[in-house]
Amino acid sequence: MSTLNFTKVQYLEVDSDRSGQRIDNYLISILKGVPKSLIYRLLRKGEIRVNKKRIKPEYKLRADDIVRLAPIRVSEPQSDEPYINPQRAQSLESCVLFEDPHLLILNKPSGLAVHGGSGLSYGVIEALRKIRPQEKFLELVHRLDRDTSGCLMVAKRRSALKSLHEQIRNKTVDKRYFALVAGTWPKSQRVVKAPLLKNTLRSGERLVTVKDEGKPSETRFNVQQRYQGATLIEAMPITGRTHQIRVHCQHVGHCIAGDAKYFDKQFEESISRTGLKRLFLHAHQISFNDPRSGKRLTFDAAMDNHLRSTLSELTKV
Repeated sequence: MSTLNFTKVQYLEVDSDRSGQRIDNYLISILKGVPKSLIYRLLRKGEIRVNKKRIKPEYKLRADDIVRLAPIRVSEPQSDEPYINPQRAQSLESCVLFEDPHLLILNKPSGLAVHGGSGLSYGVIEALRKIRPQEKFLELVHRLDRDTSGCLMVAKRRSALKSLHEQIRNKTVDKRYFALVAGTWPKSQRVVKAPLLKNTLRSGERLVTVKDEGKPSETRFNVQQRYQGATLIEAMPITGRTHQIRVHCQHVGHCIAGDAKYFDKQFEESISRTGLKRLFLHAHQISFNDPRSGKRLTFDAAMDNHLRSTLSELTKV
């Protein structure tokens, strides 16, 4: 077990890009290998101060704040640095749809979580930080389920993250998904409003159900193409609840193909003949206002070969 030493008092000046970030999150990002429990203990004891004053973990930093770090000595467990498959991490570079100094947009592959946790050692954000050590700031703007592919935004500046989060709150970010669902989706079914309740099982698995006591949720739908026994739809979530599109589709009797949680057994047996081996849910388009110029931007992500092959196996009607 190697030892990590911060043997001297350190003074760190906060730059404008960190303005608005909570002090605990700031410390977690810069004190690699230091357990979170120790960071919070040092804050409580006043061993870490801002502008010579004691602060609470929820204190939000301002540009030009001076953070004082007392000497820290801690053993760094090897498990704190998860193994990241270098080839798979590097393959994310080929998934970049757009990049500028403030923002990165990926066509996330299915099967890769956006972040580590729940038994996963790493996800997209950890892999990006590994292959781009020169980037001082990389944070997810929003999330996609592990098995969902498509448009994923990663902020490279805190100012961009704040702008895009505000746009998401104000519902000016437009996200559109393609989904292949069971049966004939009626053209009259344009909107689904059903409250969603999230349950977390002991295993850490999340399961969402439609319940009156759940959070208000709305998804809008358009029919794209009809097939024998299935329909390709476009889904536009107005709210952003966990598993929202998947559960709303199940709620109206048209489960998404390849969904291992919210499935229609008969449909799954039928669609398996196409060779589909993943969830058929793809974030194909995202639109938002540029965080700097305010100009409206739209990006499209192509479906992967597996999804296109699945559609080619179906008969149009």
